[in-house]
Amino acid sequence: QMQLVESGGGLVQAGGSLRLSCAASVRTFSNYAMGWFRQAPGKEREFVSAISWSGGTTYYADSVKGRFTISRDNAKNTVYLQMNSLKPEDTAVYYCAADPQMAAFQRSLESRRAFADYWGQGTQVTVSS
Repeated sequence: QMQLVESGGGLVQAGGSLRLSCAASVRTFSNYAMGWFRQAPGKEREFVSAISWSGGTTYYADSVKGRFTISRDNAKNTVYLQMNSLKPEDTAVYYCAADPQMAAFQRSLESRRAFADYWGQGTQVTVSS
């Protein structure tokens, strides 16, 4: 069983930056692909980004490409989401997710649905205009 704990959310003005972190409590963190999703009020949970176990493959939703960067530190069991040039439409609860297969996140990206075995509790990101 894996536990995921997100941190780093908060209130920021449009154009600003935030870095989200997700710490995983699991012995074999490097066996998992990691991802970020978000859910705005009244909307479905949507895929944001994912990174393979080695960090060699990354996926991004079109809405965040060029502004968000996902990375991971396997020695620290942590995945990050650097968010730059934030917009009010980025306001949402951001969830960290883990899955043994990167294919789950590719499926999420392509189907616009949320697939992953493990989920964190979420962290609120609010971008003011």
